[in-house]
Amino acid sequence: MLQLSQTQKQVQKLSPAQVQYLKILQLPVMALEQRIKDELEMNPLLEEGTEQEEEQELLQELLSEEDEALPAEEIELGSNGKSNSEDFVEKEIQEHPEEEYSWQDFIENSDIGTTKKWSDDDEDHDFPTPAMVTLSEKLEDQLRMLYLEDHLYNLGLEIIGNLEEDGYLRRSLEEIVDDVNLTYGYELSLEDAEKVLKAIQQFDPPGIAARDLRECLLIQLNQIQDHTIESLHAKEIIQKTFDHFIKKHYDQIEKELHISRERLKNALKFIQHNLNPKPGEGNITSGTNYLTPDFFVTVRDGELVVTLNDRDIPSLRVNYAYKELLKNRARTPETRRARLFVKQKLESARWFIQSIQQRRETMLRVMTTIAHKQKDFFFKGPGHLKPMIYKDIADIVSLDISTISRVVNGKYVQTDFGVYELRYFFSEGIKTDSGEEVSNKEVRRILRELIEKEDPRHPLSDDKLRKMLNDMGFQIARRTVAKYRELEKIPVARLRKSL
Repeated sequence: MLQLSQTQKQVQKLSPAQVQYLKILQLPVMALEQRIKDELEMNPLLEEGTEQEEEQELLQELLSEEDEALPAEEIELGSNGKSNSEDFVEKEIQEHPEEEYSWQDFIENSDIGTTKKWSDDDEDHDFPTPAMVTLSEKLEDQLRMLYLEDHLYNLGLEIIGNLEEDGYLRRSLEEIVDDVNLTYGYELSLEDAEKVLKAIQQFDPPGIAARDLRECLLIQLNQIQDHTIESLHAKEIIQKTFDHFIKKHYDQIEKELHISRERLKNALKFIQHNLNPKPGEGNITSGTNYLTPDFFVTVRDGELVVTLNDRDIPSLRVNYAYKELLKNRARTPETRRARLFVKQKLESARWFIQSIQQRRETMLRVMTTIAHKQKDFFFKGPGHLKPMIYKDIADIVSLDISTISRVVNGKYVQTDFGVYELRYFFSEGIKTDSGEEVSNKEVRRILRELIEKEDPRHPLSDDKLRKMLNDMGFQIARRTVAKYRELEKIPVARLRKSL
């Protein structure tokens, strides 16, 4: 029996201004430049320039004025798809150029002066070459469209970040969950990871993020909507006789599935021509991006100097050319609609300017703290990285871990030792016999050096490598050695052996 019940609960909601700030915060510098350009084109009350103190006072005065709400039936779109308020503003400018609130008359009698959206020398400005989009970036775009909660979104980013060049996920989900929980302080489960992975496996290109060839082919077969006899037989072959399929034991496939040789041939042709065994090949490459650093960290006179790369980010201010429309207190529906439209755009411009400024302050706070925590690296270079997780930075700057994540993800810093992704500076620690902690990235570097120096006729097993690292003072298990070796894309000892 259906029953009606009433419950009371607290829900935390973000204001439109907060949502806009968080979206802008996660943009890298190149994307921010484009976002500002788009906003300048969309909002006539936003322009380039530095806002003066008296203009800020005027803004508060204009926004504090109350407007009578419009009846719902008066808020409608014009025939061109714009709101009637937009049509009215344009109409007033065109039909009444000499009125006190007209655009041209205001400009001619104003001490603000004209400010173009972009400067005259824009054509001569040497903008950085836009980055080519990699498969990992395409996958991250699709992940954003799922609108997951922060902890699941960051888990998804970690899964995508662990995909190999052919598009496979060969690292275990258990290890990925451990890393994410350690980095962010979450309590994610393996079940959470399976759900996020299943979602990513539905992304384009088909077959991405599979853990083995069988799963890769089945993902693609399951995404086929209009099945044929050939596709159904292909799915049955992969599902039920995969071992025979990869060994080309065709007689066994015919026997177990009770299909003719002709149908088997057609199914194999379907697999060959329609399924991709390496869905990521040619897409995830290390050399396709032209990186534009978001920060510069240099050493000057023995001190670290942190700079935000915002030289191509224009100063923004509110365009007050429409202020007389706000002061016009006529009570006609058209005037009220126009006043509402201008006020909304004015509010939007203010939010946008504040978001840009707040982003700048947050970015600098976080990067300065990272530089301070990793000062040995910035002074001495790789090999001096300390263990550090997002929570360490969040506690110092009094921000949420999710905010630190937005600052870090997709951002790069140029140092005296090269350009590094900000995520590079975050890693778990390995304890030493002296009680200190060393970054796992440093241990991985030493592990790689040990393997490079080994006798190829007698390669070192994971257990021997563990003992060597233990002798060096690192408290590390064999399982961890195997994990780090896999991260360095180094095969097991028997595959490294040569005559």
